[in-house]
Amino acid sequence: MSQEFTAEQIQQALQGIAIPPQPQIMVDLQFEQYMPDPDLETIAKLIAQDPGLSGALLKLVNSPQFGLSNKIGSIQRAVNLLGSRSIINLINAQSIKGEMTDDTIVTLNRFWDTAQDVAMTCLMLAKRTGIQSPDEAYTLGLFHDCGVPLMHKRFPTYMEVLEDAYAKASEETRVVDTENRAFNTNHSVVGYFTAKSWRLPEHISGAIANHHNALAVFRDESSRNTQTQLKNLLAVLKMAEHICASYRVLGNQAADHEWNVVGSLVLDYIGLTEYEFQELKHTAREMGGH
Repeated sequence: MSQEFTAEQIQQALQGIAIPPQPQIMVDLQFEQYMPDPDLETIAKLIAQDPGLSGALLKLVNSPQFGLSNKIGSIQRAVNLLGSRSIINLINAQSIKGEMTDDTIVTLNRFWDTAQDVAMTCLMLAKRTGIQSPDEAYTLGLFHDCGVPLMHKRFPTYMEVLEDAYAKASEETRVVDTENRAFNTNHSVVGYFTAKSWRLPEHISGAIANHHNALAVFRDESSRNTQTQLKNLLAVLKMAEHICASYRVLGNQAADHEWNVVGSLVLDYIGLTEYEFQELKHTAREMGGH
């Protein structure tokens, strides 16, 4: 059921998407699309590495024009449903969204690197622990920090405040509390609204909103269905963030203060011992070349 989207329809669907695509991935995609016979699988793999492009893709496939009865959170499925013509129109629409300064690219490299790393690690952990649809765990990993580049665009001092927020993370102070004090908003909230504008499934958007609120979530004893789904997603994400050292790449910290507060609750919930988790960590780092 591949439905073609015109360039105009795509431009309309992309209104409000402001996360720039990664320059190198755009180059690789342009190269692939000029092949005599573009390979959809290669294109899908490239798009799945980039939060901006993946967001645009899911927004398109979940748009009313496409007419799916349920929203989907799988990037691979979205590529298969859209087909190569629409995908190429989408890439072209994203490639004319304006140039970035070198400084911006250097700063956003920190975001892009963690997004890809955390997404791949979420996928591996979801498969190993068997608690969540791996595709959706991957999508959450890719998008969980999508508020970061938007905050950076809006507030020039954002990255320094984010580093400060990671430094101050404790049982009493969440990463987002420090951001709230500085800006009256934070990257989890901005990420949540971005995910909603991309029409991601609500449980993925909800996990983005709560990804620095894990202590409260895991202390909540209720076994409501929505809570279980949220805990499953957040457990995989928090483990992946720790393994990929987001605290170092984004937060510029030597220690993972947030994991020190919430880690034992997460492992209890998943049913992993500290030793088993260290083994998983080792496997993930070997796979990702960390």
